[in-house]
Amino acid sequence: MANAEKPRITRTNGSNTLHVPELRRRDSDDSDESDDLEVYFVGPRDLSHHSRWPIFLQLHGSVTPLMVLPLLFVGGWATAITCISFFVHDLGINQLLLTVLGFVVGMALSFRSSTAYERYTEGRKYWAQLLLATQSLARLIWIHAEEREEFEKEDLLGKLTFCNMLVAFAFAPKQITAEKQDRKPPSRWKVVGMMLGLPMAESNPRKLVRNSKKPLGNLPLEILDHCSAFVKTIIDNGTFKAPIYQTQAMTLLTQMNDILTGTDRVLNTPLPIAYSIAIAQITWVYILLLPFQLFNSLGWVTIPASMFAAYIILGIALIGREIENPFGDDVNDLPLDIFCEQIRQDIDVIICRAPPTTEDFVKRDENALLYPLSNQGYSSLQSKTVEEIRELLRAKPDLTFKKEEENTLVPGERLSRLLSGSSSRPSGSSRSPRIQPTISKTVASDAAV
Repeated sequence: MANAEKPRITRTNGSNTLHVPELRRRDSDDSDESDDLEVYFVGPRDLSHHSRWPIFLQLHGSVTPLMVLPLLFVGGWATAITCISFFVHDLGINQLLLTVLGFVVGMALSFRSSTAYERYTEGRKYWAQLLLATQSLARLIWIHAEEREEFEKEDLLGKLTFCNMLVAFAFAPKQITAEKQDRKPPSRWKVVGMMLGLPMAESNPRKLVRNSKKPLGNLPLEILDHCSAFVKTIIDNGTFKAPIYQTQAMTLLTQMNDILTGTDRVLNTPLPIAYSIAIAQITWVYILLLPFQLFNSLGWVTIPASMFAAYIILGIALIGREIENPFGDDVNDLPLDIFCEQIRQDIDVIICRAPPTTEDFVKRDENALLYPLSNQGYSSLQSKTVEEIRELLRAKPDLTFKKEEENTLVPGERLSRLLSGSSSRPSGSSRSPRIQPTISKTVASDAAV
C-alpha cells in the first residue's frame, strides 16, 4: 500500500512554504509487511498489490480469518456429539432432514449472495458514472468556456476552481459513503476482534452522526450548488455561448446529483433485517444438526466433515455480508481512495495544458496522415493535389491486405514468391496504373528519410 508522510509547513521570509514528501510504495517483498496485521486485514484491498501465492492459499481478501472462532465452535460441538454417540447414547438421526434442510439453506444463501453482489456492482457502476461525468464536465468547461482578453487571468482561475470542485465532489461522497466518522485508532484487542469477526468488536459507524450537536449538512450537494453557480456565471458573462454546451453542462450536473442519491440509496438500504436474521438462523440450525445426521454413516469422520461443511456454508454467508455494503472498510470493499485519486489525475491531465486548437495537432510533421502507407507529415502532403491524396487513401486498404497476406506465409513460401515476383500484389487486386508513380515516389521518399 502507498504510504506518505504528512506535509509539513515551514516559514520562509514571512511566507508559508509547503513541502510535500514523495509517496513511498511498499513492495510485496518488504519484510515488515507480514508483521503489519492491522493493515493486512483492513481494507479496501490495494488493486496494485501482487501476491505470488496461489489463489487458494491467499489470506489477504479471504474470509478465512473471520471463520476461525465459528469453526472451532463447530469442531467442539461435533466432537461432543460424536463422543456422546460412541460412549453414552447413539444420537444419530435419519439423513432425510439433511436433504430437506440443505435445499432450504442453499436457496437462502443464493438469495443472500445475489442481493449482496447486486449492491456491490451497483455501487461500482455509480463510481464509473461519476468518473465519466467529471471527465466530460471538466473537458467541456476547460475547452469550450472562453477566456476574455481583459479578464484572462480571472477566467482561467475560475475554470481551475471549477475543476477542483469536481475533484472535491468525488472525495466528498467518498467520505460520507465510507462512513469514516470516527478517526480514533482502534485498540489492539479491538483489531484482533474485528479480524476474528466478533460482532461486539464492531463500532457503530454512525456514532458521531448520531451524537452530533448540530446539523452536519450535505457537503456534496453544496459543491453541486457552487458548480451550478459557476456555470450560470460563465453563461451570463458570454464566455459559454453555445446553447448545446450549456445544456450538456446542466445535464452532467444533474447526472452527478443522481449519482449522489444513488450511492446514498445503496448505503442506506441494506437487506431487510428480517431476512438477515432468518438466513443466519437457518444456516446455524443446519450446521448444528450436521453431526447428528452424519454420525451413522461417518463415525469419527463426522468431526472434520462437519467443520468442512461449516467452512463452505459460513464462507458463502460471510462473503455476502462483507460485500453487502461496498463502501466500507472491509478488504473486499470498493477501493474508493483509488477511484477518487483516478478522478483527480484524469482532471489534472485535462487542465495541464491550455485548450488545444486545431493547428496544434493537425499542422504538425509528426502527424503521419497516411500511416502505414507513408510516414510523411502535414507539410509534405501540402505539396500534393487533392486527387493525389485521395489516390493514396484508396491504396491504403490494398497495402494492409498485402501485409496481412505476407504475414500468414511461412518463410520458404514468402521467399519463393519474392523470387517469382508473385508477391508484388495480391491476386485479384487491381490498382490504378496512374497512381503507381505516386506511391513509388512516396515510398522512395520515406526510405530516403
